[in-house]
Amino acid sequence: MATAKKFKKAIEQIDREKRYLVADGAKLLMATKIQRKWDETVDIAVRLGVNPKHADQMVRGAVVLPHGTGKSIRVCVIAKGDKAKDALEAGADFVGAEDLVEKIQKENFLDFDSMVATPDMMGLVGRLGRVLGPRGLMPNPKVGTVTPDVGKAVRELKGGRVEFRVEKAGIIHAAIGKMSFSADKIADNINALLELLVKLKPASAKGVYIKSVTVSATMGPGIKLDPSAVLAKLEAA
Repeated sequence: MATAKKFKKAIEQIDREKRYLVADGAKLLMATKIQRKWDETVDIAVRLGVNPKHADQMVRGAVVLPHGTGKSIRVCVIAKGDKAKDALEAGADFVGAEDLVEKIQKENFLDFDSMVATPDMMGLVGRLGRVLGPRGLMPNPKVGTVTPDVGKAVRELKGGRVEFRVEKAGIIHAAIGKMSFSADKIADNINALLELLVKLKPASAKGVYIKSVTVSATMGPGIKLDPSAVLAKLEAA
């Protein structure tokens, strides 16, 4: 009951008809924070003016958030030789080749959040498509998880790289921090994602590209954001 009252109070502080500038929205997010026993994730939803049914309007990528996500990421790397050594030195949690692929196949080993593989190992990794695909764990060169520079990929993932992909409804969902972050850090992370999304705008996308942006704590009220400042900055660059 007490939590419900706090939620209602938080909603009352938000103008539901207003779109807040990113910095102001981040400050309001923190001002309406509901004290919980855990550190809630800050989520963002960006509705794009694209039709994902068309291959040339699929928006997909990865962004290295300047302040990370606040989450500890477990990285699995499929590589051999010096590449495997590079992965271990970069902080990969699990590194292997045929042995690791077999463990995933036979033991359903999935205690990791992201997988990286060298290009020469993709024939082997391909056997795991049915297991990794539905869970969003399949390495992909478009988001930098199929790469000869596995060390760099591991460091970026550990440092807060977030992968995203537009959903059927044209919406990008991503975690961009924790409620323990400062408002400035949340704003920086939001801007980093929005700037990349603008750069990834498909040439075939017509009309308004970024239709709406909403940020919220996992169990908190949504705050609508105005991305115009980000757009203006990119246009002036």
